Amino acid sequence: MSGPPVVDYTATSARPPWSALPEALRTALAVALGTEIAEAGPSVGSGFTGGFAAPVTLADGREVFVKAAHESQHPYTAYQREAELVPRLPSTIHVPRIIATAHATELADSRTHGRWFAVAAERVEGRMPGLPWTAEDFATVTATCESMAAALTPSPYADLEPFTAQIESRDFPRRRPAEILAGDEPLPDGFQRWLPARLQELQDLVDLYPTALSGDSAVHCDIRPDNLLIDQDNTCWTLDWNWLCLGPVWFDWVGLLPLAHRDGIDTFAALEASPLTSAVPAEDLDCYAATIAVYMLNKLDAPPPPGCTPEIRRHQRLYAWAFLDWLAVRREWA
Repeated sequence: MSGPPVVDYTATSARPPWSALPEALRTALAVALGTEIAEAGPSVGSGFTGGFAAPVTLADGREVFVKAAHESQHPYTAYQREAELVPRLPSTIHVPRIIATAHATELADSRTHGRWFAVAAERVEGRMPGLPWTAEDFATVTATCESMAAALTPSPYADLEPFTAQIESRDFPRRRPAEILAGDEPLPDGFQRWLPARLQELQDLVDLYPTALSGDSAVHCDIRPDNLLIDQDNTCWTLDWNWLCLGPVWFDWVGLLPLAHRDGIDTFAALEASPLTSAVPAEDLDCYAATIAVYMLNKLDAPPPPGCTPEIRRHQRLYAWAFLDWLAVRREWA
C-alpha cells in the first residue's frame, strides 16, 4: 500500500444492538432513568470499538444517548471515566450532560458473565464536520476550541496527568525514529519517499516535548471530527471526554489542522490569526505534529487492540501521513 487510506469515520466501529445487552443491565438502566426503555435506535458507526452506543427513546418521551460495555472491553473504563469527568466540566462547554449511570453483574453461567456499565447522556442531534472540512465548519470548530481552551485554563481538575507523562510511559514510541535509524525497528512502508531522510529531524522535534508540550490547560486529548457534532443551530458539541489530560492551551485545536490542511483549509493563516497559537514558537507546534505522527506510526501492522476494529490501524495510517505532510510543508521537507 502506498499513500494514505480513505477512512469513512461514520463506519469504523462494530457495535452490538440493544438486544445484545444483558437483561440485568437494561433493567438497571431503566431504574436509574426512572422509566422504561421504549425503543432503541441502531448503534452509531463512528468510533473504533465494540461498545454499545445508540440513541434510546424512553417511555416518558425523553430521548437519551446510551453507551454500554462489558468489563472485558476497552470502553468499559472509558465510559466510566467520561461519566466521572463530564459533570465537572465548566458550564460554558457544549457537551451532552450525563443523565444516569448503571452497573450490572451477570451470573457465571451466562455466556457474557461479568460486570457491565452503562451511561445515559443528553441526546444531541447533529452532523460530523470534516467530511471534508469546509471553511464554515472550520470556523465554527475553531471558535469552539478557543472558547473551550479559555474555560479549561488553568485546569479546573486537580488530578489530571500531564500529556508529557504519557509520552514518557513505556508504551509510547517516542524513540521510534532513532530506533529505525539504528536498525532496531523497521520503517513502515507506504509513506512519503522523503521520510527516511528526515527521521533524525523528526526525532529531534519529538525530543523537544518536555517544554514544548507542557502546560496547565485541561485538554480533551482526542478531538477528531468523529468526536464533534454540529447541530442545526451551528453549535459545536464535543464528545468522548475520557482522555482528559494536562497540556498547552492550543493542544486540541492544532490536532485538527493537518487534516483540515489536506482538505484545502489555510491552516497556516489560521495559526497566525488564532489567539491560541499566534505567539507560540513554531518549533513547539512542529514538536506536537512530530509526536503525533510518530505515535500513529506505531504498530501499524499489528492486530488491533482487544475490542477495537481494524479501522483503527487505517485511522493511524491516515493521521501519520497527514501530520507528516503538514510538517513537510512547514519545514520544506519535500
